[in-house]
Amino acid sequence: MLNKVMLIGNLGADPETRFTQDGTCVCNLRLATTEKFKGRDGNQQEKTEWHRVVLWGRLGEIANQYLSKGARVYIEGKIETRKWTNKEGQDQYTTEIRCNEMKMLGGGAGGAGGGAARSGGGQPQGGNQGGGNQGGNFPTHGGGNAAPKSNDPFASSPDFGDVPIDDDIPF
Repeated sequence: MLNKVMLIGNLGADPETRFTQDGTCVCNLRLATTEKFKGRDGNQQEKTEWHRVVLWGRLGEIANQYLSKGARVYIEGKIETRKWTNKEGQDQYTTEIRCNEMKMLGGGAGGAGGGAARSGGGQPQGGNQGGGNQGGNFPTHGGGNAAPKSNDPFASSPDFGDVPIDDDIPF
């Protein structure tokens, strides 16, 4: 089974952030995606879809700190439906995107470019995390190269020019 969502859109409002009793950050975004197409009459038309996005933990903190209304972002996650009880005691259902990867894209509010952030959505994850290759001084969670060159701990590392071409590296 597969439950995966990938969206690129603009925020319709500033992030709304709260913290659980144990201090875990929960950040809610309202994301608009717009599709442009030609209608039956041949005229250009647009359809905008609104998505509820939830970011947990450090990823939510980063979104709260660096995103604002109009910002363009890439969101990756899964669709979840939650059941909750309103003040009148009636059951309510909400369908939302539980984000586990977010990349800040250029354009939108502030016009800042690039950067990337990734998190396991509150669940431990190891290995291949982070990494956008666009510019900007946004933080990364778990890796990436969005940090300025002056803070690069590998700047003085060897260039690996002495590694033979016919080595036994399997990739």
